Amino acid sequence: MGDLPGLVVTGASGRMGQTLIRLAQGSDKLRLVGCVERAGHAWIGRDVGEATGGALVGVKVTDDPLEAFAKAQAVVDFTSPAATVEFAALAAQARAVHVIGTTGLEAAHLAKIEAASRHAVIVRAGNMSLGVNLLVRLTQKVAQALDADWDVEIVEAHHRMKVDAPSGTALMLGQAAADGRGIDLEEARVSGRDGITGARERGTIGFSAIRGGDVVGEHDVIFAAEGERIVLRHLATDRSIFARGALRAAIWGQGRKPGQYDMMDVLGI
Repeated sequence: MGDLPGLVVTGASGRMGQTLIRLAQGSDKLRLVGCVERAGHAWIGRDVGEATGGALVGVKVTDDPLEAFAKAQAVVDFTSPAATVEFAALAAQARAVHVIGTTGLEAAHLAKIEAASRHAVIVRAGNMSLGVNLLVRLTQKVAQALDADWDVEIVEAHHRMKVDAPSGTALMLGQAAADGRGIDLEEARVSGRDGITGARERGTIGFSAIRGGDVVGEHDVIFAAEGERIVLRHLATDRSIFARGALRAAIWGQGRKPGQYDMMDVLGI
């Protein structure tokens, strides 16, 4: 096991963090060597196996990412934009593959992540699942085939605890539709509607977000024209699909040249 790439999971106590830890413990391609949480968290100093309600695994949760990353070849990160930017710089310093599933990243965050990718491998995606990445590619192909007489609407649903909207996956899908049409997403984007909005502007890409319950993730891409509609849909029922994709990316990134990659690269689609 000692020759397997060492993995650090950030945001260890979160939904995705715990799922990643569980899957990493059962992996024959990675070994869990570190878990990171924010300073003051109740898990700091505890064995992560015990903290997650299981047996001891010999890995203690720390609030020192630099120390954790120094012994890792991969970092998987589903946290917050500010934390992810900090982790990107530290992972690059450690020359560890940094897999980023964090959403809600803005231009300033992306610029810092791009700078870090000059020194290390970064795999960043708004969604790590095979099915969603296939949906992204299909969305691009359909948008390319249809003109602006076909309205594009992206509808997504997630659990009540999700803090950003539209979801990172919805934005991936919107970008795919924009790329297919050769237009700028930010110029075409319409997020939510309220009040007297007037008629829909031709060529725009609409986004709607639903939040409630424990919905893992649902995404519809609707192409609507006079008399007909095409609906592309992906339903996620288990968040482990995202964790499995992230671990696959961590393994894929080993030995790659520094740069920023996405799940299309990892999956070869």
